[in-house]
Parts: sequence; structure tokens; C-alpha cells
Amino acid sequence: MSLICAISNEVPEHPCVSPVSNQVFERRLVEKYIAENGADPVTGQPLSEEQLVDIKVSHPIRPKAPSSTSIPAILKALQDEWDAVMLHSFTLRQQLQTTRQELSHALYQHDAACRVIARLTKEVTAAREALATLKPQAGLVVPQAAPASQPVAVVMASSLTVCVYVCTVLCLYFTEICVTWRFCYISQGLHSASVPGILSLDLCPTDTNKVLTGGADKNVVVFDKREEQIVATLKGHAKKVTSVIYHPSQSVVFSASPDSTIRVWSVSGGNCAQVIRAHEAGVTGLSLHATGDYLLSSSEDQFWAFSDIQTGRVLTKVTDETAGCALTCAQFHPDGLIFGTGTADSQIKIWDLKERTNVANFPGHSGPVTAIAFSENGYYLATGAQDSSLKLWDLRKLKNFKTITLDSGYEVKSLVFDQSGTYLAVAGSDIRVYVCKQWSEVLNFTDHSGLVTGVAFGEHAQFLTSAGMDRSLKFYSL
Repeated sequence: MSLICAISNEVPEHPCVSPVSNQVFERRLVEKYIAENGADPVTGQPLSEEQLVDIKVSHPIRPKAPSSTSIPAILKALQDEWDAVMLHSFTLRQQLQTTRQELSHALYQHDAACRVIARLTKEVTAAREALATLKPQAGLVVPQAAPASQPVAVVMASSLTVCVYVCTVLCLYFTEICVTWRFCYISQGLHSASVPGILSLDLCPTDTNKVLTGGADKNVVVFDKREEQIVATLKGHAKKVTSVIYHPSQSVVFSASPDSTIRVWSVSGGNCAQVIRAHEAGVTGLSLHATGDYLLSSSEDQFWAFSDIQTGRVLTKVTDETAGCALTCAQFHPDGLIFGTGTADSQIKIWDLKERTNVANFPGHSGPVTAIAFSENGYYLATGAQDSSLKLWDLRKLKNFKTITLDSGYEVKSLVFDQSGTYLAVAGSDIRVYVCKQWSEVLNFTDHSGLVTGVAFGEHAQFLTSAGMDRSLKFYSL
């Protein structure tokens, strides 16, 4: 029950009741009224202070200050309440966003872990199959399968031993293969003797017996290694052919030349199906997109271009205005979303194809970049320049983790990883093959009498082919 003063209409601190009017008053206020008027404030009948009866309240309620009942005070109270609600809502939104990010990260980690587990399971299965077909090396003992009753730790240790054994056997096996590679076949006379030299080389991805070469005689030649004969000689360029690419699924090849044109050739028809005029200066590099529908080109006019091979239309053409330097080579990353270009001022630039922006730069060479190559897993980038050095870059950390210093005056003309990412071949003054991860040299061929301008691996690295300025096409295998 609440008591309200009949004078102030507020909750009284010291309530009392008048026996005349039976109304509740604040004693302080009613005493002042009685002192001035000597009567009850409500009825006007005579009343004295002694007649007032105090009311005892067990839990008195302290009344609000009169100022809190004013309109400004009420508005301020409402504003304070609104501010508190908004701050609480903001805090809840922040907590929700943080929770969502944590959940997204956890889901991504789970998905990545599932992929890694699936890949490792596949690799272990393949390694066990390879182990079953290989002859065990002397001094190595294959561990027996752990019984089901053994603890999990023992089973894991046994599996680890199997993996170590498999890796050891495979390393010995592949090292033995590398050591036994030898020069086995030579083909000459593919290009004119009047203007000697093969300047570019590529293999058909689906049939590595078909070799594509571009020569200083302005011709493009398709050679069949199995049949040992020329399949097609394609003529049309006005200058030497410096870059060639074989389409992975169609009977189509591409070539580029300092005559500023890119030509699309039909091998079966033996004619030029398309001429792409994307540049105003010599084309220095070509690379085919992973879809097989688009072509990347670099040029001395400082631009790189992205073209549709079906229509011959240039879809985009971009340059780095801050650099102002000719591009010397170009290569797509295996995922097709980024690519790298080399420049005449010794820079390697990584570009985002979708945004058409330069996203990373790799300085370090001291001469024009002559060749770049991405590993098949997309982790590594190999670059060569006229400073007689070979640099390896980790794309995950964006840094140079290995520099191989070549002989003084060594000219790097071509770089290529094999399809498994196990080997890296370097062509220049000679041919050198490095095993990845250890980056140690396992092969060196000096059979060419001139500069080696191109090198490529056959299927499953079963053979290696090279071309050079001596007009010869050489093959190395087991």
C-alpha cells in the first residue's frame, strides 16, 4: 500500500493522518499549514499539531526528487535508457560477429583437415602399392602389420615405419632412374639451315611423342617422335618464332613472334586459323589458361594481354605504369587465377587475373628475367635471369628460399617442372635437372653444340627432350 501526501501528491517521508479529514499528509508540510492557518488543509476545520497521528511504515519508500518529474528530467531518463539499450545491442552484434568468424574458421579448418586426410590416405595407398611392386633394398626390413589387439600408439608407430620405408625405397628408386638417364635419340633438319636455330619447344600434354618447335627460320614445326617424321610445317610469321604452345585437348598450336602477332594454327589442316594482334611490339611470352580457352601474352610494349583463342578477341590489356619496362616472359599459375611476368629490369611480378592488379613483386635478380615456371602443386616459382642464377620462391610466404648460382656466363633460356613436381629442368648453356625439395643437381647433359633454348619432360618424366641453336632436337630417357 502506498501513501500519498494530499498536499504535494508525493510519497511522504514522515507520513501522518489528520483526524479531522482522515487525509494523509507530509508532517513537515501540514505543520507549516497549521502554523499559518490553524486549520485542516482539506476541510478548513480547526486543527492543531497535537491532533496529528503519525503513521508507522515498516519499509518506507524514499520519494523521488521533484525535479525528476519534470519533462526535461523524463526526456533525459528516456535518452539514458535508449543509450543503454543501443550499447547493449552493439555489444551483442560484436559478439555475434566474433562467433560467426570463429565458426567459419572452424568449418574451414575442418574442411582442410578432411582434404589433407583424404590426400594422405590416397598417397599412403599409392605408396603401399608401389612398395608391393618394388624389390626391397638390402638392409631394410618391412615391418609386419600390427595385430588388432595392439594399442593405437603401437599401430601408429608401425604405420610411420612403413611410410619411412616407402619414402626411402622410392627415393632410392627415383635416384637410380635419374642416374641412368642417357642421351638416346637425335633429330636434325627440322628447320632451315640457312637461318639455323630452334628458339622454342613444347610437348603435346596428351601425347608427349608430339613435339612442337619454333625456329629462327620463321616456321613452326610439329614432329612425331614415335613415327620419327614431321607432321606439319606451319608458315606465316614475318620474323622468328620465340614462343610455342601445344593445346592439351585440341589439334591446335600457338606461336608468338617479334612481328607482334600471335597465331593460332590447326595442325590437322596445316593452316593459320586465327591471328591475334594484341600488342604493338614483339611478343616475348605465351601461356595457356587452365581452361584451354584463353591465352596470356607478354610483350616489349610493356603490356600483358588476355585473349580468347576462339574469336581472337583481346579481352583485356594491362601495363604497370609505375614500372615502364618491357615484359620478357609470362606464365600462368596452375590454378589459372594468378600469373607471373618477368621484366627487363630484373623484376618478377605476380598478377591477379580477375582484378587485373599487381599483387606481389619478387626482387632479387640483377639482370633481365629470361624464364619463369610454377610447380604443379602451385607452391613454388622458379625464375632464371641473365645474372647466371636460378631463384626459387615460396608463394605461400612470398619470399626467396633458395638461390642456385650457376657457372659464370650461364644463360638460362628455359625452366620447366615435371608433371609430378619432382624435378626441375634448366636449359641454357647446357641442360641441368634438379630434384625438388633438396634442390640438388642430379643430371647434366652437354650434348648440344650450341645454346639450349628449350626443354620439356615427357609423360611421367619417362624422357626429357631439348632443342637448341644447333637445329637439333634431342631426347634423353632410361
